[in-house]
Amino acid sequence: MLLHPEREYSITELATDVGVTPTAVLREVDRLTGGGILTDRRVGRSRLVKARTDTPLYRPLSDLMSVSFGPLSVLTDALLGLEGVKQAYIYGSWAARYNGEAGPPPADVDVLVVGEPDADALFDLAEEASRRLRREVNVHRVSVEAWETGRDDPFLTSVRERPLVRLNLDLESE
Repeated sequence: MLLHPEREYSITELATDVGVTPTAVLREVDRLTGGGILTDRRVGRSRLVKARTDTPLYRPLSDLMSVSFGPLSVLTDALLGLEGVKQAYIYGSWAARYNGEAGPPPADVDVLVVGEPDADALFDLAEEASRRLRREVNVHRVSVEAWETGRDDPFLTSVRERPLVRLNLDLESE
């Protein structure tokens, strides 16, 4: 919930997602609402919960969840095993928010992959990452040469001018 603060979840939905009983989720939701981390409201017989973003706890907890289970972790793990990837960056609104730029939560994650990975494998990777992150992952592939010398490319120029988050793939020694 901390990674999607704009979204409300029902107790049943959370139980299904986590693979536990609604009663177990209800106990944890009660603790987290009592601790000021979540907020809830009732709609008919349903109880909807979401992250509270108006407390000092939100930012550090959200950052911790993002590093542990967010795009950095998911995309790094996925790209580490993909042959042909030399570097990778997250750009766009997600990178901007990660770097402290104010704005609404990003609806998607834009990824720039530098190298020559298989296009089908990259597509499959983006689909799986989208499923895991519950937000669309858009992957754009460029050659090493284009990334290093493509100063006249409007797309690459715009990517370079905005915040970038480099994924730590430890491929530089190859």
